[in-house]
Parts: sequence; structure tokens; C-alpha cells
Amino acid sequence: MLKAFINMFSFTVLFTSMVQANNWQPLLDENLSHWDTYLSYKHQPSYNGSVPKDENGHIMEPIGLNTGNDKYKVFTMLSENNIPVLKVSGEVYGAVTTKESFKNYHLKLKVRWGDKKWQPRLNKLMDSGILYHAIGEHGAEYFRSWMLSQEFQIMQGHIGDYWSQATSAIDVRAYLPEAIMNPVADESQPFINVGTNEKIKGFVLRKENFERPKGQWNELELICFEGQSIHIVNGGIAMVLRDSRYVKNGVSIPLIEGKIQLQSEAAEVFYKEVMIKEINELPEKYSKFF
Repeated sequence: MLKAFINMFSFTVLFTSMVQANNWQPLLDENLSHWDTYLSYKHQPSYNGSVPKDENGHIMEPIGLNTGNDKYKVFTMLSENNIPVLKVSGEVYGAVTTKESFKNYHLKLKVRWGDKKWQPRLNKLMDSGILYHAIGEHGAEYFRSWMLSQEFQIMQGHIGDYWSQATSAIDVRAYLPEAIMNPVADESQPFINVGTNEKIKGFVLRKENFERPKGQWNELELICFEGQSIHIVNGGIAMVLRDSRYVKNGVSIPLIEGKIQLQSEAAEVFYKEVMIKEINELPEKYSKFF
């Protein structure tokens, strides 16, 4: 037992030293002090985008910002080898949202799936996501749960996909779709326009499935610089994106900074070692894609 304690202590010291030496800012602590919580609804399979109603037909209000988590315990902090771990139950749709906005950064985190799923996704793949450049009000998109943003998808078999949230749009290096096919990301291909006011409406499939077997931790990286971004999964480039923007009153507006959200979306998921650092340029190994 003493040996195990010494090994755990050594790992914690090594991890902390590595973070500090490389100017990484840890974003997780035991009190979630860097984050707000937002909970919307326990969505049901019948949800169609309209405001949910109770059994008496009355419109339901979302649970709200920084309220309700004590009751539902959707977001819970645990500890693994003295490293803070965020457990997201998924029972209620919503997100944790950084209190700070970020621009030009390298984000790293580790994520693994739990075991539980909830309505309306009991018979669907486990789902979560990183929303970046998040701005405006909570509940701005179809599920009335998240902010206007760009999504780095976290879904079984689909880690690294792109989804538009609310009125966002972006360009992605990808193969053009045909018929019912989705565009498929590949850095060898030209950029295509995706999202609001574009012919391709808001989804691009990741280049490859870089995900590790269920139960193992996956390391994700998101690099953002002046509207360009790269989705990296366990060291593999899943997607290359540029010209991040959103549409307001028919006009495209750059979307190059904002908050970061981690979704609660009907599946149990765990996050740890969430850290971020500011960058002044794209790393050389990735700049060639732009």
C-alpha cells in the first residue's frame, strides 16, 4: 500500500510539474471553479425542437444557469490518483461552460465513456462534445441546451466530427458528399463550406475512427488560431477547419473566440486533465494545412 501511495504521489507531482513547465493552465479542480453549469431539460424521444411542455400542457422553463445541479447531480467532481475528474451523468441536457473566453489556444483533455444512457438516446450511440468559440445565450440551438458555437463531436465511433451549433458555419477540408452521403474530412482535400447559409448543412464526418476501446481514456486536442482549428484524436488529425463564422440577419460574422462547453447529452462520460494554453501562431506541423 505504501508503494502504491508513493507511485500515486509521484505521478501527481510529475503531472503538475509538466503542466506548469509548459505554461498549461489546468481548467479542472475539485470545485469546478473555472466553470458555470447550465441544465435545460430531460428531453424525451418525442422532442421536435419546440419548447417542452409538462403533462398538463404547460410550457416548461429550463432548469437554468448554476442551479439544479445539487438536485440532479449531472456534474460531479471525483478524484483519480489525486487528479480531478469530472463525471457528467448525462441525465439532463446541458453543459459546463468556462467562465472565461479564449482566443488562439491549444486545448487538451482526456475523455472516456461511462455505462449509463438516458432518454432520448437509450438506443443510440453515447454522445457528448466540446463546443468552442461559444457566445451568446445558453439554449440557442435545436435542443435549447447550448450556446452558438462550433462543435468538436464526442460520440462513439465519431470522435472528431464537426457539427454546427445554432447559426455557425465554417470551412472544412473534406471530400464532397453525394446523394445521402456526408462529407468526409481529409486534409488532402480542398476546403468546403459547411453550416448556416451554405449548401452543406452543418455536419462533417471525421477522417478516421481514432477512438480507443470503451473504458480507455482518449486524449483530445483542439488547436484554434484566428478562425482556423484542428481536431486531433489520440494524436491523429481528424479534421482541419478554417474561417469560423456565424450568421446574423443574413450577414456572416467572424467567430474566433468565446467560451468552451463540455456537453451533457444523455450519456455518462468522464473528463480529466483539461488544460489550455495561449498560442501566438499555429504549430509548424499543422500550419501547412492552411
